[in-house]
Formats: sequence, structure tokens, C-alpha cells
Amino acid sequence: MGQDNWIFDFDTHYYEAEDAFTRHQDRSLGNRGVRWADIDGRRRLIVGGKVNGYIANPTFDPVARPGALYHWYRGNPERKGIREAFGELEPLRAEYRDREARVRVLDEQRVKATLLFPTLGVGLEEALKDDPGACSKVFHGFNKWLDEDWGYNYRDRLYAVPYVPLLDPAAAVAELRELIGRGATVVNVRNAPVPVPGGFRSPFDPAYDAFWGLAEEANVVVATHAGNDGYDAIVQMWEPGSAEQSVLRSPLRGVLTKGRAVTDFYGAALCHLVFERFPRLRMASVENGAGWIPDLLHRLDDVANRNPGYFKNHPREVFAEHVWVTPFWEDRIDDLLADVRTDRLLLGSDWPHAEGVAQPVDFITESLGSLDEHDVRRISHDNALEVLGLPRT
Repeated sequence: MGQDNWIFDFDTHYYEAEDAFTRHQDRSLGNRGVRWADIDGRRRLIVGGKVNGYIANPTFDPVARPGALYHWYRGNPERKGIREAFGELEPLRAEYRDREARVRVLDEQRVKATLLFPTLGVGLEEALKDDPGACSKVFHGFNKWLDEDWGYNYRDRLYAVPYVPLLDPAAAVAELRELIGRGATVVNVRNAPVPVPGGFRSPFDPAYDAFWGLAEEANVVVATHAGNDGYDAIVQMWEPGSAEQSVLRSPLRGVLTKGRAVTDFYGAALCHLVFERFPRLRMASVENGAGWIPDLLHRLDDVANRNPGYFKNHPREVFAEHVWVTPFWEDRIDDLLADVRTDRLLLGSDWPHAEGVAQPVDFITESLGSLDEHDVRRISHDNALEVLGLPRT
């Protein structure tokens, strides 16, 4: 690793191997779990007995080029539809599935280390929400695959992030305890209320205190990476019969749900006082952008003013102390700094996804160009080490 490798990228991805969910899956699940099927000449994923459409091509071969949607996210000046904007797909690269190849690419990218989040994995909990037992077993097997193929800490360069569904509180605690034993420093949970029989429950209900308490005790960061958050139900109120897909989404979906799940999640975390009960708990919002934060904080200002004595400490300050955030590369960082502390922002390139930047360093030129060298260094490197509890080098 050369001296020029200095970026810590807090949001990158792999493309799951075809046996990611099946290699270690409990065979007793049968159709309740995950399996593959050939349907009309296409390889499709069956989840919980139903064809899953979260990813149009879950084999990921071919796949979009990194940063292919750059112009589309910069206001779409060429007025292209989403399919056209993706451009020509390319064969799956070795570094998307092989950790040795990925480390070599990190050196080329000047990246010192990175977190690795799922691509497909963040979209499957919703499909298993009515079967907590199956969901827990499916992700237990997935996390074993993840450790084998990528590792929770591979050579201090690759930190793969396991996924913990909260549908079954006891199973979530058991999974977290095992992941801690295997060396995980970050785990991911869904930005969403937890489906339960007859409705929903806050993830910050006391039923989950054992989970949050264990995360605090073990100094594990709990990340909330964007995925299928279940807010399709809101769209269904206005467009009955429409379906969530990773690409072909209704325009109304973006209007109704953009930033909503993550706003609700952290609003609930603060109003349900999870950080008062667990004052050393650290959380990170990943690939949710940061444009939602000012409005949330202004609303928290209002509720704190109208409910004197409810909050031990002002929720704006609690958020600033406990929550780190990866802004989108297209977010206006200068505007955010009025509400978000510089030491809580993280560089997240989303590489190699089409909606991210073509190279992690592009995040710096696209988003951080107006900041001084000290702040650029903090956002691109130092803040990640701080939240993860890693030594500075």
C-alpha cells in the first residue's frame, strides 16, 4: 500500500455471488428461504416463495459501469430515460466478487480502506417480513457467506458489513453476538419500522434494548444503508398495483418517499430516546444522502420547544453527537454545514454502482472542492476512523 492511499471510503459495494444466500442457507427452510429458478429463459431469484424483483438481473452479469448515471443525477441535461442513461452494460469485473482483485483496485484508486455493503442484500428483508424465523435464518447464512468471501476485516483494507434483520428481537441479539465474535465492527439494519403481527413497532421500542445495549457494549457501529425500506406501502395508497423495482420506479415514488424512511428512522431514534438509554451508541446513515437532515433538525427543534422536560438533552445536539452521515455526491455540502458538523460527515462513493461516482476520489472534487484541506481530510478519512474506533495512521 503506497503513501498516496489515504481515502477511507465509507460506502462501497460488491455484487453478490450467486450462492451468497444459498451456500449456508438452512435447508429446512425450503420455499420459505431463497432459491434460484429459470423462468422464461431468465435466471430469477425466488424469495419466500415469490419471484423477487428488487434487482432486475440478480446475476449481475452484465452490469452497469461505475458512475454511469452521473449526468442523470446532475439534472439529466440530455433528457434521457433511466434505461438509456444506464448506457451499455459490461461484463462483471473480478473486483466486484474477489477480494484480492478488490484490494489491487483500492491501490489504483488511492483508497486506504473501505466498508463493503450488499447490493442485493439490502432489498430482501421486505420480502421476508411476514416470516421472522425464515428471515433470521436467511441472513444468518448470508453473513456466513460474507465472512468467507470478503471478511469482516480483511487486511485492514476491506470491512464487509453484515446485515441484521430486527424482525425477531432475540434472533437479532443472537446474530449480533455471533458477528461480534467473528470480528465485525459495523452491522447494518433497515431504515424502517419493524413489521409485527397486526402492524408495526419502532426499532427503538424497549423490546430491542438488548440489541442496542450489546452494540453499545461492543463498540459496534450500527449502520442504516438505503435499501427496500417497505415504504412502497405509501406509494400503494396513491398508485394501487404499482410495484417497487430497483430501476423502473414511478415518478411519484421519488416525490413521496425520497428521504422519508431515513428521516422517520432517526426521528424515532431521538424521540424514543434510544441515545439517552445508550449514551455511547454510534450510528451511521449510509447512502441516504444528507439533504433530509436540516428539515428533521428543525422539526426536532420545534418538538423540543413544545415538550419541555421530555428530552434530557436537546435532540439536535444528540443527533450531532451520535449519528455520522454519508452525503450524496450531488448534495450541496456548503449548505449542509449550517446544520451538520464537519466531523460527522463521511465520504461514501457508492462504487461501483451506477448512481455513485466513477472513482472514489471524484467525490472529493465533486462535493468537497470548496472546503479547506483539513476538512477534506476529515471527511475523506479521519471521521471514518473515529466512528469505527480505528487507530489513526
